Amino acid sequence: MANVFKDISKAHTLNSANDSLLTRLISRLEAATSRLEDIASSAASFEAPPSATTNGSVSAPSTAKAPAASPQSITPTPSKTSSFPQPIEDFDSLTNGDVKTFLNLSQELGGPIADQSSSVSRAFAAQRRVLLISTQAKKPEVTSSLYMEILKELQQDMQRVTEAREANRDPKLKDHISMVADGIGALSWVAIDPKPADFVSEVLGGAQFYGNRVLKEYKDKDQTQVSWVQSYYKIWKSLIGFIKNHYIAGLTWNKDGIDPSQALKNSKSEPTVNGTSGPPPSSTGAPPPPPPPLPVFDNPPPPPPQPVASKSATPDMGAVFDQLNRGEDVTRGLKRVDKSEMTHKNPSLRANAPVPVRSDSTSSTGRKSPNPPKKPKPEAMRQKKPPKKELDGNKWLVENFENEQQPIEIEAQIQHSILITKCKNTTLRITGKFNAVSIDNSPGLSLIVDSVVSSVDVIRCGKFALQVLGSLPTVLLDQVDGATVYLSPESLNTEILTSKCTAVNINVPPEADEDDYRECPLPEQIRSYVKNGKMVSEIVEHAG
Repeated sequence: MANVFKDISKAHTLNSANDSLLTRLISRLEAATSRLEDIASSAASFEAPPSATTNGSVSAPSTAKAPAASPQSITPTPSKTSSFPQPIEDFDSLTNGDVKTFLNLSQELGGPIADQSSSVSRAFAAQRRVLLISTQAKKPEVTSSLYMEILKELQQDMQRVTEAREANRDPKLKDHISMVADGIGALSWVAIDPKPADFVSEVLGGAQFYGNRVLKEYKDKDQTQVSWVQSYYKIWKSLIGFIKNHYIAGLTWNKDGIDPSQALKNSKSEPTVNGTSGPPPSSTGAPPPPPPPLPVFDNPPPPPPQPVASKSATPDMGAVFDQLNRGEDVTRGLKRVDKSEMTHKNPSLRANAPVPVRSDSTSSTGRKSPNPPKKPKPEAMRQKKPPKKELDGNKWLVENFENEQQPIEIEAQIQHSILITKCKNTTLRITGKFNAVSIDNSPGLSLIVDSVVSSVDVIRCGKFALQVLGSLPTVLLDQVDGATVYLSPESLNTEILTSKCTAVNINVPPEADEDDYRECPLPEQIRSYVKNGKMVSEIVEHAG
């Protein structure tokens, strides 16, 4: 009996141990099941698509837990949301911010402005695709057809924006459409090296020419118009900052990337909404309508047929010659005139016949005689302009000085040229060695120079005086009535060329210091004759 109780006690102990082991096993299974449920729930919410919008109401995401899975299916599904390179993310921020603001304001204005803005949106989406390809692929040859294929969609969208200017002739919207059309050219920065930001700034300046007109017209009338123009300006200013942050020296490509043709193929196969090829969808509810079909540039449609001109518009010369070749039959259809109706045989008919009136009786040819040319106003009646002496780059401008009591001084450098115009009874002192001087319509001008590299050119200046202290290669005198030139010992090799000049005297420096300048007048009379079939010209010398 004792052995029986001992066996029962041992069995009871074994059953208790088994119960404890079973309890622990169940607890562990419950914990594993709970973890599996949590993993399955998180994976399902991670893969769930964005909440759909139906009739303006947003559906709440499902919170129901997924059923327990078997141990073989506990691997979580990876997220489909992939991160883009920093330039693409910044470009998306630009399009979702500034570009979206401009598009919303364009929709408020409506009409051609809204239609043109849709092309602007597609152009930015096309540029995003180009930027994405550049981050994935190597740079193709600029002259290759593949490079043009990558930029083709961007060029087509930009062309649609500019074509809106020709399609809309409303004068009230001329400045609006022109501003957007001129500014869209800034998207060509992807093909500009090495300073694309400066290129965008220049294009923005052209767009501001029309945009400022809109701001001036609607400043106190319509604040929406003002905000619309300013939002368009902000797009390009933000784009300039984007370029300076990521592409300051031009668009960069991935030198270790894939083949550009493969990247282009991938970009075409990817979706344009909620994918990598376009910006995120708008939150306005229904998706936007599909874009219109692209024009086919490879096979353009045939030109419209030209209207056929009527036979009465352009006479057929062949028919004229056929009539002439008929001989006497050509006059068969003419009406015979009776002698009583002939004016050259009946003077009485000529007296009663009306005289034809010319369209213009001022001349026999019917054309008005030209009006006589207007004489220029006398110098005393012309309005006097203020005197001016300024350095513009490498050129000195001296104008409108008259009867100056003190000499006008200029400190010139070797790269400077000096232009003197309409300076009357004035003394000009130029110090330093300079390039050249040109004098026009300055009677009574006295010029003192140190050294000249090129020449002194004088036109229409009476009573002109020139003194050279250094060297001077050439003096050109044209239509000068009375001129005195003082040369220095360094300028004895100066060449003097004259045309239509009178009373020109050249003063040569003396050989000794105690002597005076020697005056040498230039000849004015030339004798010309033919000798042995050639024209010979000689200076006329007067004896006595």
